Amino acid sequence: MSHPARDGFLAVDSGGSGLRVAVGTAGDAPRAERECREPVRTGARGIDPTHFMDQLVPLVRALIAETGTGGLDTAVIGAAGLATLGEALRAELPGALAREFGVRTVALVADAVTAYVGALGARPGAVVAAGTGLIAIGTDLTCWRRADGWGHLLGDCGGGSWIGRAGLEAALRAHDGREDGSARLLACAEEVFGPARELPGKLYPRADRAAVLASFAPRVADCADGDPVAAGILRAAARHMADSAAAVCPSDGEPRVALTGGLARMGDPLLVPLAEELTRRLPHARQVVAEGDPLRGSVRIATALAAGSFPLPGDEAMLSVVTTNGVNAVGVSADHF
Repeated sequence: MSHPARDGFLAVDSGGSGLRVAVGTAGDAPRAERECREPVRTGARGIDPTHFMDQLVPLVRALIAETGTGGLDTAVIGAAGLATLGEALRAELPGALAREFGVRTVALVADAVTAYVGALGARPGAVVAAGTGLIAIGTDLTCWRRADGWGHLLGDCGGGSWIGRAGLEAALRAHDGREDGSARLLACAEEVFGPARELPGKLYPRADRAAVLASFAPRVADCADGDPVAAGILRAAARHMADSAAAVCPSDGEPRVALTGGLARMGDPLLVPLAEELTRRLPHARQVVAEGDPLRGSVRIATALAAGSFPLPGDEAMLSVVTTNGVNAVGVSADHF
């Protein structure tokens, strides 16, 4: 396949809610964005590269037609689960992007890293990415450190699914007449899911149960004013978030620390105790509002790669750059770019 003159970039954010895609030209802001609300499938091989391309290609083609962006020289793929489920994606995606769009440089980036770059750019610090799940990532600009991100069965402590599960547990305690239950959360749970006794059957068989649990987290925040059980759940979530941030934040200098992801929109019931916990655990860090989201992080990496320089460390599992020759990956930079 022949491709037009290559001066464009592709930036992707792939997560639990689907794909978001931006295209642009080096040196300029992204020209347009599109999204697909269907998440990329995972299976025995981890993230499915064929399904990834099936989702991605129509979006990119539509954006190129809409904007007139030239051939895509650089692609930055930010993907949830890349560090632990990305083997097939790393093996097959660079060649697929070269064949389809003529891409010559592909950065494969864990979504925690794109969240970090979107929030803080190329500065030392720590970012807590909290949506359905939760992961903290930090860097002193020489290496990356991560904490949690182990999924809703083994971790993601303080994330949306954790908060939602804790809220539903408190609701069921009230249903049973056990201590530390919340009648208010029970009423909310039955409003959302129906009779409490039917909740296990509606939740356990679902493949997307982490997202279902997380969907109840905003109701916990709604109940926090006047309900000590709900307020206590959010204080506990804040402690977990600060604990993960402290595990990855540089200990020297004045690093920045930020929260990004859907839980950043939960307001004072979560953000006030989080600020208190971060002040207690990281008194040397400067708390800041995230500058942008993970898609902005992908865009920042793409424009920096197109310019030939980016002052963040590489990592074999979380941030690697592959150059292609025709349709074959011919080199990987895993140290610094």
